[in-house]
Amino acid sequence: MEHTVTTDPAQPAPTPSPKPPGPEPHDGAPGSEPSTRAGAEPSAPTSGAEPGGAGAEPGAPESGAGPQSGGAGSEPSTAGSGAEPQDGDPGAEPGTPGSGPEPRDGDAGAEAQDEGPAAEPSAAASGAEPQSGGAGAEASAPESGAEPRGGGPGAEPSVSGRGGVGESAAGSGAAPGLSEAEAELAAQKVERDRIARRKAERTAPIEAGAALSGKAADLLAAVRAVESGEKPAPVYFDEAPAVPRRTPVSPPPPSPPAPRPAAGPTPETVAAVRTLLARAGAPEAAATRAAEVLGETAADRLAEDPWQLLAVTGIRPSQADGFARALLGSECGPGDERRTTALVAWLLDQAALKGHTVLDAPVLQSALAQYAVPDPAAALEQAIADGTVLVFQEPVGEPAAEGEEQPVRILVGLEGCALAEESLADGLARLINTFGTGHPDTTPDAWQAAASAAPSPSAAELIRAAAEHGLVTHTGGEAARAEPLALLAAARDLGLRAWAAAHTPAPGVVTVAGLLAGAEGPARDPDGQWELDLLIVLDAPQLDVESGAALVESVPDGARLVLSGDPGVLGSAGAGRVFADLLAARACPQLVSRTPDPGPLGELVSGIGIGELNQVDAPGKEVVIVPVRDAGEAVHRTVQLVAESVPRAFGIQPDGVQVITPGHGGSAGTRALNTALKERLNPGPGRFGGFDPDDRIVHVPAPGRAVPGRVLSADAEGLHLDCGPAGGRITVPKDRVEAEVRHGWAVTAHQAAGARWPAVVVVLPGDAADALSRDWVYTAFGRAERHLSVVHGVDQALPKAVAEVRPKPRTTRLTGLLRTLVASAAPAE
Repeated sequence: MEHTVTTDPAQPAPTPSPKPPGPEPHDGAPGSEPSTRAGAEPSAPTSGAEPGGAGAEPGAPESGAGPQSGGAGSEPSTAGSGAEPQDGDPGAEPGTPGSGPEPRDGDAGAEAQDEGPAAEPSAAASGAEPQSGGAGAEASAPESGAEPRGGGPGAEPSVSGRGGVGESAAGSGAAPGLSEAEAELAAQKVERDRIARRKAERTAPIEAGAALSGKAADLLAAVRAVESGEKPAPVYFDEAPAVPRRTPVSPPPPSPPAPRPAAGPTPETVAAVRTLLARAGAPEAAATRAAEVLGETAADRLAEDPWQLLAVTGIRPSQADGFARALLGSECGPGDERRTTALVAWLLDQAALKGHTVLDAPVLQSALAQYAVPDPAAALEQAIADGTVLVFQEPVGEPAAEGEEQPVRILVGLEGCALAEESLADGLARLINTFGTGHPDTTPDAWQAAASAAPSPSAAELIRAAAEHGLVTHTGGEAARAEPLALLAAARDLGLRAWAAAHTPAPGVVTVAGLLAGAEGPARDPDGQWELDLLIVLDAPQLDVESGAALVESVPDGARLVLSGDPGVLGSAGAGRVFADLLAARACPQLVSRTPDPGPLGELVSGIGIGELNQVDAPGKEVVIVPVRDAGEAVHRTVQLVAESVPRAFGIQPDGVQVITPGHGGSAGTRALNTALKERLNPGPGRFGGFDPDDRIVHVPAPGRAVPGRVLSADAEGLHLDCGPAGGRITVPKDRVEAEVRHGWAVTAHQAAGARWPAVVVVLPGDAADALSRDWVYTAFGRAERHLSVVHGVDQALPKAVAEVRPKPRTTRLTGLLRTLVASAAPAE
């Protein structure tokens, strides 16, 4: 295979680090113009699903500014007044009189008054100015003959000086003609009158936004103009900017502590939802899941909008329609806005399970029409207006000439995937643009010496590329995995903080899941980024947009990121095609390994990668074809191979043999095969949800992530599992066993991607012909290290799939976003 290295002709100039896309900062946020609104502080901004499995929608970033004490509408503090900043307000100085909390009514020594924090202290002729409401504070008598300003009894007395609490100016005393008691009473009367006047001022109506100025006032004026009808609301399909907005990146939060089990819904909430479902004839088994998804008000929300049931995993539109008809009767119809909005979100969720981050608007409208929506275009526009989905414009074809209109296509997506894809593009562009040759961590001579000592020419070229670039891609088969590991060793020998991560446990590397969770790998710095100089990610094709964005955002400026993997394997189980999109963008150096996979297995898999199913010489029975006539025979021969033939011929015990089949259902899917294999290898009554101690299982803690393990025991707490280095010992609650645990003697190719076993049995029953594709066969056959048995029942469908059926396309935006960002940062010629 020819080796190629692709680099941009001009090294892009460093640019400021972008931040993940999100709402613009409010007044008072870092980076915004200073606001006159006192005390307004912004609140802090706040994974892959296997096809057919549950898909979780990540929460979207939030931003907002909530008024703190002393916010808009409070009176500014002035010299000689008691309106001091509250604790924690901007500008509050320690030690300032009046900055501490004031005593409440009933506190020891406090005077009986309702004055708030803005109270001004009464003035004394002596210059003593005790704080309003302070413990033990007494008002000084006004000087004899001095009339209050304004001439009225409620006027504020003149101030002749400032003094601390309990202080008194020299020479002060009672005014002539007044006893000390009379002076005290007079001062208290003045104070009460002043308090009453201030209360009256506070109860007067205040116009909203009267204290705003600058950008905040402009925004308020714009909102009022739209509400009053003076200006139309923005058009939904706005013109997309030529270059995506890029603002300084906000550092990710520090690694959180180990997650605690989320509190489930209360029994009362579940009971209320179950009653509602039973009344409408819906499956009551969905009550707990509905309560988890919709929260404590689930029953009320479903009664008002029955189609929200579609948010529950496993519910189909026909079930939600039946539920709605039972609750609403003739009031509901196929064009109900509640139904169409829920259908739009559900269809995009289903698309994400198939790898799409967005869908073309016409494709989504066509899907809505299949569910009897009378006006799909209007339904989509309504969903956009409600904020259920986001809309994007992507140029089509070559850039238009000057004066010509650029053709675009309209893309629609859910917020979680869309924002993750934009954040990922920003992070990758940051690594590309902020790193150059001559980086101070090591000298070029040191890198050159490391490359000279590399075990292979391909490893040497990878070391040289990583020395000079912040982002590098590396492609190759299973044998090529040694090259990024050689880079890892060389970087550590040079004194760099280097780490490697893979999706499945392997010697010398951490898992991607453990790295992101903070359970493995380097520590994070105060800004939440990893303390490392080089990160190598193996099995990069398994990255989806959400995990990819989280990973890239945590790589600090100046560090190197190497993404390595085999582009021929199945894509990520979650939404996106991160590795393939990055290769298509050609935005960074791309190294192709020249190390071939050895032996008959390597020859077979390499041929599949280029569309050829070759017959290979296997003198040691490395590859065996087992023809079968039907699914029943396929199951029988599979059990025989795992339990008898492979152990006898190769000395590989059944624990080292993995069965791979196209799907979970069907007469020879994972369910049927696992039932037969359990009966032969670990028979038992299945006392706990069909599981017994020592059963081989796959734990699915999140959609798209499958962790192999074994059952240890079961009790009232749940099913106790040992998931080895990838997951450790865990307990799955009883009510989650059915959703999260499956037997693991037989798995799908998606679940097997990234792992290898000494022996693999690939089962291809006759009803699996339509599920086969080149990347599926490449992935399944490539999981074997020493021996591959193919239980073959699809006849000519197998070579046809290898030669003609390409990977299913995924609609994503990453390639276009990356090209735009990199081009915008390149220096002008």
